[in-house]
Amino acid sequence: MDTALGFRFKRIANIREAGDGTSLFVTLWEFEVKPGSEELFERTYGPDGQWAELFGHDARYLGTRLLRDVDARRFFVTMDRWESRAAYEEFRKKFAKEYGELDRECAGMMAGEKHLGEYER
Repeated sequence: MDTALGFRFKRIANIREAGDGTSLFVTLWEFEVKPGSEELFERTYGPDGQWAELFGHDARYLGTRLLRDVDARRFFVTMDRWESRAAYEEFRKKFAKEYGELDRECAGMMAGEKHLGEYER
C-alpha cells in the first residue's frame, strides 16, 4: 500500500504472530502536523505520549511506533499494536469518551489526518 507520502507498507511487514499463537492487530494513521507543532506532536503521539498512556489502560495494548518522514518533516505515521482487533474495538467502546476528548485536544496541532488501514495477522 502506498500513502500520499510514499510510505510503503506490506501486509506482512514486521507483523508477526504473538508467541502464544494469537493474532496481532495494527492500526496505522498518517498525520500532517502544523508548522511549529512537531515537537508537541512527537511528545503526544510517541510511545510514551498521552495516546500511549490512554491505550495503556488496556493490558492488550502492545505499544506504539511513531515514524517521521525524513523528506517531509511535518508528516508522521503512527502504528498502534494490539493483541487483536477485538481488543482494540473493546478499548474504543470502553474509553470512547476519553478517546474523543484527547482527539479534540490534539486537533489544533493537525493540518491533516488520514487513517491508512488496519492489519491483522
